[in-house]
Amino acid sequence: MQHLIYQFLRHLDEERNLSPHTLRAYGKDLQRFDQFLSEDFLGQETVTPGEVDPLAVRSFLAAMTRDGIAASSRARTLSAVRSLFRYACREGLLDHNPAQGVRAPKQAKPLPRHLRPGETENLLEARAGQDPLALRDRALLELLYASGLRVGELVSLDWRDLDLSARVLRVVGKGGKERMVPFGRPAATALEGWLTAWEGVRAQATALGLSSDPDQEPIFLNYRGGRLSARSVRRVVDRAVDAAGIARGVHPHTLRHTFATHLLEGGADLRGIQELLGHSSLATTQRYTHLEVERLLAVYRQSHPRARGETEPDARSQSENR
Repeated sequence: MQHLIYQFLRHLDEERNLSPHTLRAYGKDLQRFDQFLSEDFLGQETVTPGEVDPLAVRSFLAAMTRDGIAASSRARTLSAVRSLFRYACREGLLDHNPAQGVRAPKQAKPLPRHLRPGETENLLEARAGQDPLALRDRALLELLYASGLRVGELVSLDWRDLDLSARVLRVVGKGGKERMVPFGRPAATALEGWLTAWEGVRAQATALGLSSDPDQEPIFLNYRGGRLSARSVRRVVDRAVDAAGIARGVHPHTLRHTFATHLLEGGADLRGIQELLGHSSLATTQRYTHLEVERLLAVYRQSHPRARGETEPDARSQSENR
């Protein structure tokens, strides 16, 4: 199994061009599966792929359940195991996939949280001031909301990826897929203000020998003049949330959900939102329709007399019945 896992991960890296984060997740899940087979299920030091059957896979999922592993994590792990054996079948190492017929655990599908327009404005205006970090944070928040980028996509941006005059950027998303994403004038204005400060921050860091990537021009810098990390973006959003007085539970991905939801509420079609978000499947984008349905139901329940349980006839009906 160890050799098969190694071959599979190398295939994902070299041929599928998956991100390091995704590769680590696959590796962790598959190593957990191999450890279960060797230590708990078969009780032998090494396991060959041909020794794995559907009962072994189901027993593995049951063990994860007993360990308190969330349904979402169990489903993700099952997906990794299925992919591993699908690869083995494609390479001629197995005749059938023992995980193919194993049912995935049922899991709740909570709707992604998003901000209402007033909350969004409060968040974007939370970082006031003209000092470099305030300008950086304002540009970061504006661009997150204006483009719907993933955090990893945001921090990977260099200035050459932006056309400020045309208000469009180029980003490489999941699976190495490149897409063009427009952004609005407020984001462009915030970026222009940060660009002026950026030059000073970068020059000072370079002079002190602190800049870690002098040959690149990352848009968002840390105080050392290097590329801002995804964790630092989370801290920027946390500070803005506190300053804006918004309830906890807002994170950088919330702005991506907000971007998509506001587009849908404004009349954008799902195909367009799919392209802007960089979703490979329309089914992923369709979850935002549930948000819109919930909003419409809330409007109906608050506005329609029958929805509120008001069954008394109105004044016109009373006069007609007299």
